Amino acid sequence: MTIFATPVFDATVIFEDKELFKGQGAAKGWAEKLARELETDITVQKIGTGWALCGTVDGEACQWGIHGQRLKRIN
Repeated sequence: MTIFATPVFDATVIFEDKELFKGQGAAKGWAEKLARELETDITVQKIGTGWALCGTVDGEACQWGIHGQRLKRIN
């Protein structure tokens, strides 16, 4: 099963209409899972009051947050 189909049950916050991870630890856990799935480096970045996953895919900078308990690209 792809990581994008796995439910995200961690606490979230809304910042500028983006649902982000509330805690850095939860974001790091999901960053590790996403890095394994995409076979690339994924980091976490503080955005306002929450944390997003960040990395480069096919030469393009990407950020992921949460939408409907699933990971979703937010940029």
